[in-house]
Amino acid sequence: MHKNKIMLYLKFFGPAWLVMMADMDASSTIGAAETGVLFKYGLIWFMLILIIPLYLVQEVSGRIGIATGTGLGDVIRKNYSKKTAVIMSFPMALTDVITYIIEYVGIAIGLELMGIPVLISLPVIYAIHLLVVAKREYHKTEKILIPITLILIFSFVAVLFFRGPVNSSPFYFVPSTSYLFILAVNVGAVIMPFMLFFQASATAKKINHVQKSVSENYNIKKHAIHSMKIETFLGATASELLMVIVEMAFSGVSTTTNFASPVQLASALDVIAGSFSQYLFGIGLIAAGFIALIVISLGSAWGIVESLGIKKSNTFKVYILESLPAVIVGMVIPATMLINTILYLLVIFVFDLIGPGIIMGLIAGNKKIMNNYSSNIKYRILYWISLVFVVMFGIMALY
Repeated sequence: MHKNKIMLYLKFFGPAWLVMMADMDASSTIGAAETGVLFKYGLIWFMLILIIPLYLVQEVSGRIGIATGTGLGDVIRKNYSKKTAVIMSFPMALTDVITYIIEYVGIAIGLELMGIPVLISLPVIYAIHLLVVAKREYHKTEKILIPITLILIFSFVAVLFFRGPVNSSPFYFVPSTSYLFILAVNVGAVIMPFMLFFQASATAKKINHVQKSVSENYNIKKHAIHSMKIETFLGATASELLMVIVEMAFSGVSTTTNFASPVQLASALDVIAGSFSQYLFGIGLIAAGFIALIVISLGSAWGIVESLGIKKSNTFKVYILESLPAVIVGMVIPATMLINTILYLLVIFVFDLIGPGIIMGLIAGNKKIMNNYSSNIKYRILYWISLVFVVMFGIMALY
């Protein structure tokens, strides 16, 4: 048994933190920026509330990975049916192709802010992306991504520092169509379908890796649950605080600004925080998009391969099938067309969560699947309330 508990916690650290940082991707960044433009600090209260459902839903995902030692797709296929697993995972895969486009374009925008054109930047990013995910074990990929999350945090905090505060209340509410739509956008940004599959699978892989370095008599799952809960809460808090930071940074920008346009984005940043900020924000966008690319690649591919019950070696083929069309589209599509697509996609994410969200709740309370690690009644109630809360805002956006 390890005497130093902190070192053991660090051994478990990674899956929850990375999935939360990937949650702060290019689409979420643009959604938060749009929120700041329209309502200044007015939705800070709502973003902070979203820490709760984000934590509760992702805690269940991590718990499933620890209790079963396998990914969510495997658990659904083995305990329900292959058809059910495919139905749960393939809508995620389809939306992930669109998400790839957004991430690639987000990275391209960040590089254009630094003077590098899209036709050069996207092929290079695509090649780097494949090098990271190709034939690498998860724990090695983690070592690459965790330092990048620190760059992401530093960049956005620095932009807000240069921006400075504005005179705006952190609480604003008006029952208008546009207001409810932006609420739904932020809910869609807080929990995305790939996150459920990634955290379960990555946590299972992490446990299996750590198991090799601890005593066989040590109750690794009990300690892993405790560690996962802490990490998930820290990640959920950090993710939503980043959303708040971007909202605050873009408060007061003209409502005519198109955030999918590098020229207009640079102009907006010049006005609010000086020319140096466009480079900092560009670095943040690159970091956010790259983390999301890797995490979405892994989560989506794991979900599909597990659901189909095929060899894990096929995951790289899934990366290619999903990401190659996305990078091609990202090179030819006018960036100015993306802003509305991104916002509506975030709302669609809410509906993609319904199936996996329901089946995750059922799994979490099933002692035959979870053994001694099933969620207690209090957690199950809070989980279902959180899921209903998230779906409710997606439905509201339709009216």
